[in-house]
Amino acid sequence: MRVASENLLVKFRSKDTQFGVTRGTVKALAKELDVNETQVIHMALSKFATDVLPAYAPDDGPLTAKQVQALRKDVTKHMPKGKVVSRETLFA
Repeated sequence: MRVASENLLVKFRSKDTQFGVTRGTVKALAKELDVNETQVIHMALSKFATDVLPAYAPDDGPLTAKQVQALRKDVTKHMPKGKVVSRETLFA
């Protein structure tokens, strides 16, 4: 069984666009940042991943009626007791 290579061939564009850059742009970035071209590509992909991929795993969806009931029961233990002194509304 053949193992997939961990290397990736990058084909540069003939001009800079929002979907790709020229080799000259990568070289200029490498020089400006004082890193090699491979590091520039890793930095760009890392930033792209941060911008595009979710920061956390998706939740399990809406709560069940049983979960809502348990939360309502639990919240009564933690809510303040007594007369309401003042009240504010967010949307008047």
